[in-house]
Amino acid sequence: MARKPSSMYRYVRGQSSTRREYMGGIPASRITQFVMGNKKADFPIKISLTANERCQVRHNALESARITANRALEKKLGVSNYRLRVRVYPHNVLRENKQATGAGADRVSQGMRSAYGKIVSIAAHVKPNQIIMEVETTEQNIDQAKDALRKAGMKLPSPCKINY
Repeated sequence: MARKPSSMYRYVRGQSSTRREYMGGIPASRITQFVMGNKKADFPIKISLTANERCQVRHNALESARITANRALEKKLGVSNYRLRVRVYPHNVLRENKQATGAGADRVSQGMRSAYGKIVSIAAHVKPNQIIMEVETTEQNIDQAKDALRKAGMKLPSPCKINY
């Protein structure tokens, strides 16, 4: 059965479910690294990508935004001229009450009986004006960093703005 579209999980509804020690079968986060680029150098400029509204960002979206921004920065600036940091962590568990479809589904599916749902994915709760990603770089690389964050913002469910 195909997963439901991510747009169904965009808005924060209900109580968060975060206590992993009581749950089984939680999928691992797709995010492999939270800090990329030159981790040791000190950079004078900090540019950040912030969310405009409250939403949930799934781990798949965070990882694709990270890859997009990192690839754009790596191609234009090289590995040693920036530091990219993902500032949110997906710890909220998303659940789905799966329904059977097709012939005889009314006998198999129980509707709203025991509708708590099975674990589908994990997401990060993002508040308005919360920093999602930030890039540290030098003055001559500001435009490339802004462009990389703009591309990363396209992958996220909330409209985003870039703060310099």
